[in-house]
Amino acid sequence: MLEVSGLTVEYAASRPVRAVDNVSFSVASGEFLGIVGESGCGKSTLLFAIAQLLTPPAEVTAGSVTFDGSNLVTMTQRQLSAIRWRDLSVVMQSAMNALNPVKSIGAQFADALRAHGRPSRQEVADRSAEVLRLVGIDPVHLRSYPHQLSGGMRQRAMIAMALLFTPDLVIMDEPTSALDVVAQRSLMTQIKELQASLGFAIIFVTHDMSLVSHFSDRLLVMYAGQIAEIGDTRRVFGQPLHPYSRGLLEAFPGIRGLRVPLTGIPGAPPDLSVSRAGCRFEPRCAARMPQCGTTAPDLVSRDGSDVRCLLYAGSGTEATMDAASADASTSTDASTNAGTAQ
Repeated sequence: MLEVSGLTVEYAASRPVRAVDNVSFSVASGEFLGIVGESGCGKSTLLFAIAQLLTPPAEVTAGSVTFDGSNLVTMTQRQLSAIRWRDLSVVMQSAMNALNPVKSIGAQFADALRAHGRPSRQEVADRSAEVLRLVGIDPVHLRSYPHQLSGGMRQRAMIAMALLFTPDLVIMDEPTSALDVVAQRSLMTQIKELQASLGFAIIFVTHDMSLVSHFSDRLLVMYAGQIAEIGDTRRVFGQPLHPYSRGLLEAFPGIRGLRVPLTGIPGAPPDLSVSRAGCRFEPRCAARMPQCGTTAPDLVSRDGSDVRCLLYAGSGTEATMDAASADASTSTDASTNAGTAQ
């Protein structure tokens, strides 16, 4: 349904920043794709590029985003407006900022519905009430303003608005970031139930590894604007290939199994305005080799996943592969704990 191919996004400035660098992946109908990574790794920029919601100085400089057979990158704003909300919708990170504070929830729903047709007042009221019930909110709150709703209710209202036309794809940018863990779990369970009943696909960005471990079908790990690893969620959690993926899992606490120290990842993501040779994760990597500082790794297929690491390049020695396997095995307990944290 969605095919992202070689997508590159740059922020034009005195020193251009390539926030998304040659990213390619696909999403099937009804699939739940999770995207994780540290702040500044390009996750939100990638989502905005897919939905063609980038604003200057950001722009797509290469690649394509093919949605239901059409390349969104080459579409005009008029063509994109006909697709957004009807076929593809976006749930923003902050519902309080995404919702208009001076309009009631019902008025905002009506604006979205009337942007794609000429529904009667009764049809608007019926559909608005229907989608609010889908996300567990009493339709009486159609008369409420955003500030009169709790954080969880505002997020649910945003999801309800995204489902007004039952789109094929819903893009979610950290919709649970402002919620407590109980509200997070409730909201995610409801999103998964809605997906099962309505059949739409989801691209979901989050910092919470436990959320994607429970709800996503596939997991995409981003680092410094590139894909570090992508594969089946169970496989990535059970046997992470990239040292960065292992570092993310080892930095996440678990509530089951043996108590293990949280090691974290030393350093910080690189400055993307400064080009450098070699692997972008090399300065922080515990498994780095001499060639990592000079040779940029390609994304290669290994054991059912795609990984960007010289440990899995065809030129690596058997000893290097054995070392990588040993390194992966030491993180199994931490990975398992992270996968069951919620």
